[in-house]
Amino acid sequence: MSEINELYQDLILDHTKKPRNFEVLEGASRHVEGYNPLCGDRYTIYVRMEGDVIRDVSFQGSGCAISKSSASMMTTIVKGKTKCEAEAIFENFHKMITGQSGVDKNKIGKLEVFHGVSEFPVRVKCASLAWHTLKAALGGEEKTITTE
Repeated sequence: MSEINELYQDLILDHTKKPRNFEVLEGASRHVEGYNPLCGDRYTIYVRMEGDVIRDVSFQGSGCAISKSSASMMTTIVKGKTKCEAEAIFENFHKMITGQSGVDKNKIGKLEVFHGVSEFPVRVKCASLAWHTLKAALGGEEKTITTE
């Protein structure tokens, strides 16, 4: 295994074992549940907005290592960003994990660790569940989001 792949694995494992912002966010202005029926991942994303800015974000639930680490990294990256900035990060992340071209690497940062997910289409839903759920929360949706 190359050093870079090992580093990526270590980062994913760290966020799986010690997820950041893994709590119910008191005073959340929005929350949406996301569910991946293929592997049973289920998370609720909590967001506290101030105007157009994500002041705080957290998640709670359970799922595989890919989904939990993706949710953990997502919460650390989008905190303090505007809705538009968070959506741009999501669009680039989604392009990357689905193997599309046109990814702006400047918007990806540490999320690059999920690049290999594109080789495993079933895992794309795991990596993107929290992101789709956040996007729904930012859009004011209240229904459960599924990856079907």
